[in-house]
Amino acid sequence: MAESFDISKKVYDAEDIQKLLGIGRTKAYEFLDEVYKKQEPFRVIKIGKVYRIPCKPFEKWLCGE
Repeated sequence: MAESFDISKKVYDAEDIQKLLGIGRTKAYEFLDEVYKKQEPFRVIKIGKVYRIPCKPFEKWLCGE
């Protein structure tokens, strides 16, 4: 069964990114850590060990904008 996302969300978490990209947990965290260090192609916020990704910039990147 497909899981739906709350469209009113302002940020995604690592689990959301994992599901949206269809990758495993380890790869999702490796990817987010790499993006966090560069802050491109979209912004990643890290609070302790928790990642938060603003939805709009991520979605623009995902759509190739």
